[in-house]
Amino acid sequence: MIKIVIGGDFCPVGVNEEPSVRGDAKALFHDLLPIFQEADCSLVNLEVPLIKEESPISKIGPVLGIPSGAISGIKEAGIGILNLANNHIMDHGAAGLESTLSACHDQGIDTVGAGKDLAAARKILIREYNGIRIALAGMAEHEFSIAGEDSPGANPLNLINFLRDIRERAKEWDYLIVLLHAGVEHYHFPTPGLRELCRFLAESGANTVICQHTHCPGCWEEYQGAFLVYGQGNLLFDLPVSFQDWNRGFLVVLNVDGPGKTKLELVPHIQSAPLPGVRRIEKAAETSLLSNISERSEVLKDEKALRSRWEEYCRKMELQYLNGLHGYGSFFGRINNKLGFPRLFRSNRSYASTLNHIRCESHREALITILETKNRDG
Repeated sequence: MIKIVIGGDFCPVGVNEEPSVRGDAKALFHDLLPIFQEADCSLVNLEVPLIKEESPISKIGPVLGIPSGAISGIKEAGIGILNLANNHIMDHGAAGLESTLSACHDQGIDTVGAGKDLAAARKILIREYNGIRIALAGMAEHEFSIAGEDSPGANPLNLINFLRDIRERAKEWDYLIVLLHAGVEHYHFPTPGLRELCRFLAESGANTVICQHTHCPGCWEEYQGAFLVYGQGNLLFDLPVSFQDWNRGFLVVLNVDGPGKTKLELVPHIQSAPLPGVRRIEKAAETSLLSNISERSEVLKDEKALRSRWEEYCRKMELQYLNGLHGYGSFFGRINNKLGFPRLFRSNRSYASTLNHIRCESHREALITILETKNRDG
Protein backbone atom coordinates (compact mmCIF):
# COMPACT_ATOMS: atom_id res chain seq x y z
CA MET A 1 0.00 0.00 0.00
CA ILE A 2 1.27 3.47 -0.89
CA LYS A 3 -0.16 6.94 -0.38
CA ILE A 4 -0.15 9.48 -3.23
CA VAL A 5 -1.08 13.11 -2.57
CA ILE A 6 -2.05 15.30 -5.53
CA GLY A 7 -2.50 19.05 -5.24
CA GLY A 8 -4.22 21.30 -7.75
CA ASP A 9 -3.04 24.49 -9.46
CA PHE A 10 0.03 25.80 -7.62
CA CYS A 11 1.11 29.34 -8.47
CA PRO A 12 2.83 31.07 -5.52
CA VAL A 13 2.42 34.65 -6.71
CA GLY A 14 1.31 37.63 -4.60
CA VAL A 15 1.56 37.08 -0.85
CA ASN A 16 2.93 33.57 -1.40
CA GLU A 17 5.99 34.46 -3.48
CA GLU A 18 8.21 35.61 -0.62
CA PRO A 19 7.76 32.52 1.61
CA SER A 20 8.28 30.35 -1.46
CA VAL A 21 11.61 31.96 -2.23
CA ARG A 22 12.85 31.71 1.34
CA GLY A 23 11.79 28.06 1.52
CA ASP A 24 9.21 28.49 4.27
CA ALA A 25 7.07 25.41 3.64
CA LYS A 26 5.17 25.90 6.92
CA ALA A 27 4.01 29.36 5.83
CA LEU A 28 2.91 27.93 2.47
CA PHE A 29 1.12 24.76 3.58
CA HIS A 30 0.32 25.14 7.30
CA ASP A 31 -1.60 22.08 8.56
CA LEU A 32 -1.50 20.46 5.10
CA LEU A 33 2.29 20.18 5.28
CA PRO A 34 2.35 16.81 7.11
CA ILE A 35 0.03 15.34 4.47
CA PHE A 36 2.55 16.16 1.74
CA GLN A 37 5.61 15.20 3.73
CA GLU A 38 4.29 11.87 4.99
CA ALA A 39 3.05 10.63 1.60
CA ASP A 40 5.04 8.17 -0.46
CA CYS A 41 4.52 10.40 -3.49
CA SER A 42 3.47 14.08 -3.49
CA LEU A 43 2.85 16.13 -6.61
CA VAL A 44 1.17 19.36 -7.72
CA ASN A 45 0.50 21.23 -10.94
CA LEU A 46 3.08 24.05 -11.17
CA GLU A 47 1.12 26.64 -13.10
CA VAL A 48 3.85 29.24 -13.41
CA PRO A 49 7.37 29.20 -14.85
CA LEU A 50 10.34 29.66 -12.52
CA ILE A 51 12.30 32.41 -14.27
CA LYS A 52 15.66 34.13 -13.98
CA GLU A 53 14.54 37.16 -15.95
CA GLU A 54 11.34 38.22 -17.69
CA SER A 55 10.79 37.27 -21.34
CA PRO A 56 6.97 37.43 -21.69
CA ILE A 57 5.27 36.00 -24.74
CA SER A 58 2.32 37.47 -26.63
CA LYS A 59 -0.86 35.66 -25.59
CA ILE A 60 -4.41 36.03 -24.38
CA GLY A 61 -4.74 36.02 -20.59
CA PRO A 62 -2.31 36.86 -17.76
CA VAL A 63 1.42 36.27 -18.12
CA LEU A 64 2.79 34.72 -14.94
CA GLY A 65 6.32 34.20 -13.66
CA ILE A 66 8.14 33.91 -10.32
CA PRO A 67 11.83 33.80 -9.38
CA SER A 68 13.46 30.43 -9.89
CA GLY A 69 14.41 30.47 -6.20
CA ALA A 70 10.76 29.79 -5.38
CA ILE A 71 11.55 26.12 -5.94
CA SER A 72 12.85 26.17 -2.35
CA GLY A 73 9.35 26.22 -0.86
CA ILE A 74 8.31 23.27 -3.02
CA LYS A 75 11.42 21.30 -2.07
CA GLU A 76 11.00 21.90 1.66
CA ALA A 77 7.37 20.76 1.47
CA GLY A 78 8.50 17.32 0.31
CA ILE A 79 6.81 17.64 -3.07
CA GLY A 80 8.79 15.40 -5.38
CA ILE A 81 6.98 15.72 -8.71
CA LEU A 82 5.68 18.75 -10.62
CA ASN A 83 3.25 18.53 -13.50
CA LEU A 84 4.10 21.21 -16.08
CA ALA A 85 1.38 20.47 -18.64
CA ASN A 86 -0.67 23.63 -18.35
CA ASN A 87 -1.49 26.88 -20.13
CA HIS A 88 1.05 29.07 -18.26
CA ILE A 89 4.29 27.10 -18.33
CA MET A 90 5.42 28.91 -21.52
CA ASP A 91 4.44 32.41 -20.37
CA HIS A 92 8.10 33.41 -20.59
CA GLY A 93 8.93 31.35 -23.62
CA ALA A 94 11.66 28.78 -24.05
CA ALA A 95 13.92 30.54 -21.55
CA GLY A 96 11.24 30.37 -18.87
CA LEU A 97 10.64 26.67 -19.40
CA GLU A 98 14.36 25.93 -19.48
CA SER A 99 14.96 27.74 -16.18
CA THR A 100 11.99 25.87 -14.65
CA LEU A 101 13.34 22.48 -15.70
CA SER A 102 16.83 23.43 -14.52
CA ALA A 103 15.59 24.62 -11.10
CA CYS A 104 13.65 21.39 -10.59
CA HIS A 105 16.55 19.21 -11.71
CA ASP A 106 18.96 20.99 -9.36
CA GLN A 107 16.65 20.25 -6.41
CA GLY A 108 16.04 16.62 -7.40
CA ILE A 109 12.38 17.25 -8.24
CA ASP A 110 10.91 15.26 -11.12
CA THR A 111 8.79 16.90 -13.80
CA VAL A 112 6.24 15.58 -16.26
CA GLY A 113 4.16 17.08 -19.04
CA ALA A 114 6.61 19.55 -20.61
CA GLY A 115 10.02 19.50 -22.24
CA LYS A 116 12.40 20.79 -24.88
CA ASP A 117 10.26 19.29 -27.64
CA LEU A 118 7.14 17.18 -28.12
CA ALA A 119 8.95 13.88 -27.57
CA ALA A 120 10.26 15.08 -24.21
CA ALA A 121 6.95 16.67 -23.21
CA ARG A 122 4.86 13.53 -23.82
CA LYS A 123 7.21 11.20 -21.94
CA ILE A 124 5.43 9.25 -19.21
CA LEU A 125 7.14 9.40 -15.81
CA ILE A 126 7.41 6.10 -13.95
CA ARG A 127 8.44 5.79 -10.31
CA GLU A 128 8.30 2.78 -7.97
CA TYR A 129 7.15 3.00 -4.34
CA ASN A 130 7.05 -0.07 -2.07
CA GLY A 131 7.06 -2.35 -5.08
CA ILE A 132 4.20 -0.55 -6.88
CA ARG A 133 5.11 1.09 -10.18
CA ILE A 134 3.27 4.42 -10.62
CA ALA A 135 3.09 6.10 -14.03
CA LEU A 136 2.23 9.77 -14.50
CA ALA A 137 1.15 11.45 -17.73
CA GLY A 138 0.44 15.18 -18.06
CA MET A 139 -1.55 16.67 -20.94
CA ALA A 140 -2.96 20.15 -21.59
CA GLU A 141 -5.57 21.59 -23.90
CA HIS A 142 -4.18 23.61 -26.81
CA GLU A 143 -3.54 27.20 -25.77
CA PHE A 144 -0.30 29.21 -25.90
CA SER A 145 1.96 26.69 -24.18
CA ILE A 146 2.02 23.65 -26.43
CA ALA A 147 5.22 21.89 -27.54
CA GLY A 148 5.97 21.19 -31.19
CA GLU A 149 8.08 18.57 -32.92
CA ASP A 150 11.11 20.86 -32.59
CA SER A 151 9.96 23.45 -30.07
CA PRO A 152 9.57 23.42 -26.28
CA GLY A 153 6.34 23.46 -24.33
CA ALA A 154 3.62 21.42 -22.68
CA ASN A 155 2.38 18.04 -23.81
CA PRO A 156 -0.79 18.60 -25.86
CA LEU A 157 -4.00 16.72 -25.35
CA ASN A 158 -3.64 14.24 -28.19
CA LEU A 159 -5.47 10.94 -27.96
CA ILE A 160 -3.49 9.39 -30.81
CA ASN A 161 -0.17 9.97 -29.04
CA PHE A 162 -1.65 8.87 -25.71
CA LEU A 163 -2.91 5.57 -27.10
CA ARG A 164 0.39 4.91 -28.85
CA ASP A 165 2.25 5.47 -25.57
CA ILE A 166 -0.13 3.20 -23.68
CA ARG A 167 0.19 0.46 -26.29
CA GLU A 168 3.99 0.60 -26.22
CA ARG A 169 4.63 0.97 -22.49
CA ALA A 170 1.64 -0.30 -20.48
CA LYS A 171 3.59 -3.28 -19.13
CA GLU A 172 6.03 -0.90 -17.44
CA TRP A 173 3.61 0.21 -14.70
CA ASP A 174 0.99 -1.05 -12.27
CA TYR A 175 -1.06 2.13 -11.89
CA LEU A 176 -1.49 5.06 -14.30
CA ILE A 177 -2.48 8.59 -13.26
CA VAL A 178 -3.34 11.14 -15.95
CA LEU A 179 -3.22 14.84 -15.03
CA LEU A 180 -5.35 16.67 -17.56
CA HIS A 181 -5.24 20.47 -17.73
CA ALA A 182 -8.67 20.94 -19.24
CA GLY A 183 -12.16 22.25 -18.67
CA VAL A 184 -13.92 25.60 -18.48
CA GLU A 185 -12.67 28.04 -15.86
CA HIS A 186 -15.08 28.72 -12.98
CA TYR A 187 -17.46 25.97 -14.15
CA HIS A 188 -18.08 23.24 -11.57
CA PHE A 189 -18.89 20.45 -14.00
CA PRO A 190 -17.10 18.80 -16.92
CA THR A 191 -18.29 19.71 -20.37
CA PRO A 192 -20.06 16.76 -22.02
CA GLY A 193 -17.05 16.31 -24.28
CA LEU A 194 -14.54 16.37 -21.43
CA ARG A 195 -16.57 13.82 -19.49
CA GLU A 196 -16.59 11.51 -22.53
CA LEU A 197 -12.85 12.04 -23.01
CA CYS A 198 -12.01 11.15 -19.40
CA ARG A 199 -14.13 8.02 -19.57
CA PHE A 200 -12.31 7.04 -22.75
CA LEU A 201 -8.96 7.54 -21.01
CA ALA A 202 -10.17 5.17 -18.30
CA GLU A 203 -11.28 2.65 -20.90
CA SER A 204 -7.82 2.94 -22.45
CA GLY A 205 -5.92 2.13 -19.27
CA ALA A 206 -5.88 5.16 -16.96
CA ASN A 207 -6.61 4.25 -13.33
CA THR A 208 -7.13 7.84 -12.18
CA VAL A 209 -7.76 10.97 -14.26
CA ILE A 210 -7.62 14.36 -12.57
CA CYS A 211 -8.74 17.48 -14.42
CA GLN A 212 -7.17 20.69 -13.17
CA HIS A 213 -7.34 24.27 -14.57
CA THR A 214 -10.95 25.20 -13.72
CA HIS A 215 -9.91 27.07 -10.52
CA CYS A 216 -12.87 25.74 -8.57
CA PRO A 217 -13.76 22.51 -6.77
CA GLY A 218 -15.88 20.39 -9.09
CA CYS A 219 -17.10 16.81 -8.85
CA TRP A 220 -15.96 13.23 -9.40
CA GLU A 221 -17.12 9.77 -10.37
CA GLU A 222 -15.90 6.20 -10.42
CA TYR A 223 -16.05 4.68 -13.89
CA GLN A 224 -15.04 1.11 -14.73
CA GLY A 225 -12.91 1.00 -11.60
CA ALA A 226 -11.14 4.31 -12.34
CA PHE A 227 -11.47 7.59 -10.45
CA LEU A 228 -12.31 10.62 -12.61
CA VAL A 229 -11.99 14.01 -10.89
CA TYR A 230 -13.40 17.04 -12.69
CA GLY A 231 -11.80 20.09 -11.10
CA GLN A 232 -9.59 20.23 -8.00
CA GLY A 233 -9.60 23.98 -7.52
CA ASN A 234 -6.58 26.10 -6.68
CA LEU A 235 -3.97 24.81 -4.27
CA LEU A 236 -2.18 28.18 -4.11
CA PHE A 237 -3.00 31.05 -6.48
CA ASP A 238 -3.21 34.59 -5.06
CA LEU A 239 -4.85 36.75 -7.71
CA PRO A 240 -7.47 39.52 -7.30
CA VAL A 241 -10.37 37.40 -8.53
CA SER A 242 -13.93 37.92 -7.29
CA PHE A 243 -15.12 34.41 -8.17
CA GLN A 244 -16.45 32.90 -4.94
CA ASP A 245 -14.76 29.51 -5.19
CA TRP A 246 -11.35 30.79 -6.35
CA ASN A 247 -9.85 30.29 -2.90
CA ARG A 248 -11.26 26.81 -2.25
CA GLY A 249 -10.13 23.42 -3.47
CA PHE A 250 -9.14 19.96 -2.30
CA LEU A 251 -6.25 17.55 -2.27
CA VAL A 252 -6.74 14.15 -3.84
CA VAL A 253 -5.28 11.40 -1.64
CA LEU A 254 -4.97 7.96 -3.22
CA ASN A 255 -4.23 4.91 -1.13
CA VAL A 256 -3.04 2.52 -3.81
CA ASP A 257 -2.62 -1.23 -3.49
CA GLY A 258 -2.94 -1.82 -7.22
CA PRO A 259 -5.73 -1.47 -9.83
CA GLY A 260 -9.12 -2.09 -8.27
CA LYS A 261 -7.58 -1.79 -4.80
CA THR A 262 -7.46 1.97 -4.42
CA LYS A 263 -9.28 4.32 -2.07
CA LEU A 264 -9.83 7.99 -2.85
CA GLU A 265 -10.05 10.72 -0.21
CA LEU A 266 -10.72 14.44 -0.71
CA VAL A 267 -9.09 16.93 1.69
CA PRO A 268 -10.74 20.39 1.37
CA HIS A 269 -8.63 23.50 1.85
CA ILE A 270 -8.73 27.28 1.59
CA GLN A 271 -5.91 29.46 0.25
CA SER A 272 -4.75 33.10 0.26
CA ALA A 273 -8.00 34.35 1.76
CA PRO A 274 -6.40 36.72 2.64
CA LEU A 275 -3.54 35.19 4.67
CA PRO A 276 -0.56 33.66 2.85
CA GLY A 277 -0.54 29.95 2.21
CA VAL A 278 -3.10 27.15 2.08
CA ARG A 279 -4.72 25.45 5.06
CA ARG A 280 -7.51 23.02 5.88
CA ILE A 281 -10.98 24.52 6.05
CA GLU A 282 -12.64 24.58 9.45
CA LYS A 283 -14.90 21.62 10.07
CA ALA A 284 -18.33 23.09 9.28
CA ALA A 285 -17.09 24.61 6.01
CA GLU A 286 -15.37 21.34 5.12
CA THR A 287 -18.61 19.42 5.60
CA SER A 288 -20.44 21.95 3.45
CA LEU A 289 -17.89 21.80 0.64
CA LEU A 290 -17.83 18.01 0.60
CA SER A 291 -21.63 18.03 0.49
CA ASN A 292 -21.57 20.39 -2.50
CA ILE A 293 -19.07 18.16 -4.30
CA SER A 294 -21.24 15.13 -3.56
CA GLU A 295 -24.37 16.87 -4.90
CA ARG A 296 -22.59 17.86 -8.10
CA SER A 297 -21.25 14.34 -8.46
CA GLU A 298 -24.83 13.03 -8.35
CA VAL A 299 -25.62 15.19 -11.39
CA LEU A 300 -23.04 13.17 -13.35
CA LYS A 301 -25.38 10.18 -13.13
CA ASP A 302 -28.03 12.04 -15.15
CA GLU A 303 -26.90 12.72 -18.74
CA LYS A 304 -29.82 15.06 -19.43
CA ALA A 305 -29.19 17.09 -16.28
CA LEU A 306 -25.48 17.43 -17.11
CA ARG A 307 -26.30 18.52 -20.68
CA SER A 308 -28.92 20.98 -19.38
CA ARG A 309 -26.41 22.65 -17.04
CA TRP A 310 -23.89 22.93 -19.86
CA GLU A 311 -26.42 24.53 -22.22
CA GLU A 312 -27.48 26.94 -19.48
CA TYR A 313 -23.84 27.94 -18.93
CA CYS A 314 -23.32 28.48 -22.66
CA ARG A 315 -26.39 30.71 -22.89
CA LYS A 316 -25.05 32.78 -20.02
CA MET A 317 -21.61 33.10 -21.63
CA GLU A 318 -22.78 33.58 -25.24
CA LEU A 319 -21.63 37.18 -25.73
CA GLN A 320 -18.27 36.57 -24.05
CA TYR A 321 -17.51 33.71 -26.41
CA LEU A 322 -18.71 35.67 -29.44
CA ASN A 323 -16.48 38.57 -28.38
CA GLY A 324 -13.52 36.20 -28.33
CA LEU A 325 -14.47 34.70 -31.68
CA HIS A 326 -14.50 38.16 -33.27
CA GLY A 327 -11.28 39.21 -31.53
CA TYR A 328 -12.90 42.04 -29.57
CA GLY A 329 -10.71 43.48 -26.82
CA SER A 330 -12.01 44.59 -23.44
CA PHE A 331 -13.29 47.99 -24.70
CA PHE A 332 -15.29 46.71 -27.68
CA GLY A 333 -16.23 43.65 -25.66
CA ARG A 334 -17.95 45.83 -23.03
CA ILE A 335 -19.80 47.73 -25.74
CA ASN A 336 -20.84 44.49 -27.38
CA ASN A 337 -22.12 43.15 -24.07
CA LYS A 338 -24.55 46.06 -24.01
CA LEU A 339 -25.50 46.19 -27.70
CA GLY A 340 -24.94 42.64 -28.92
CA PHE A 341 -23.34 43.52 -32.31
CA PRO A 342 -22.95 39.91 -33.52
CA ARG A 343 -26.68 39.41 -33.05
CA LEU A 344 -27.52 42.66 -34.84
CA PHE A 345 -25.42 42.18 -37.94
CA ARG A 346 -25.44 38.42 -38.46
CA SER A 347 -27.99 36.21 -40.13
CA ASN A 348 -28.79 32.62 -39.26
CA ARG A 349 -26.91 31.62 -42.41
CA SER A 350 -23.77 33.41 -41.20
CA TYR A 351 -23.96 31.52 -37.91
CA ALA A 352 -24.28 28.29 -39.89
CA SER A 353 -21.15 29.19 -41.86
CA THR A 354 -19.16 29.90 -38.69
CA LEU A 355 -20.42 26.68 -37.11
CA ASN A 356 -19.33 24.67 -40.13
CA HIS A 357 -15.85 26.17 -40.15
CA ILE A 358 -15.36 25.38 -36.44
CA ARG A 359 -17.14 22.04 -36.17
CA CYS A 360 -15.71 20.35 -39.25
CA GLU A 361 -12.32 18.87 -38.34
CA SER A 362 -10.63 19.75 -41.65
CA HIS A 363 -11.97 23.31 -41.70
CA ARG A 364 -10.97 23.77 -38.07
CA GLU A 365 -7.44 22.54 -38.79
CA ALA A 366 -7.16 25.02 -41.66
CA LEU A 367 -8.41 27.88 -39.47
CA ILE A 368 -5.97 26.99 -36.70
CA THR A 369 -3.05 26.91 -39.14
CA ILE A 370 -4.05 30.28 -40.61
CA LEU A 371 -4.50 31.91 -37.19
CA GLU A 372 -1.28 30.43 -35.82
CA THR A 373 0.60 31.83 -38.80
CA LYS A 374 -1.00 35.28 -38.35
CA ASN A 375 -0.24 35.25 -34.64
CA ARG A 376 3.40 34.29 -35.33
CA ASP A 377 4.11 36.53 -38.30
CA GLY A 378 1.78 39.44 -37.54
